[in-house]
Amino acid sequence: MKTNNTRRGICPKCGKEYIGVPALSRTDNETMICPDCGIRESLETLGLPVSEQDKILDVIHKHTAEMVQ
Repeated sequence: MKTNNTRRGICPKCGKEYIGVPALSRTDNETMICPDCGIRESLETLGLPVSEQDKILDVIHKHTAEMVQ
């Protein structure tokens, strides 16, 4: 059965408000963080610099916005 885990919150990592399904932080496996910080943590494990992470997040945001419309 599929559940809707979407919520509104303040990310403890970046301090920004988010709406969406939170991610489990890889740093402690306990803290729920915003989806963007979750993606960044994943990309950091690949050794991608912040500039590349920003580009990837921009593409994700663009395509997510298109899906909502």
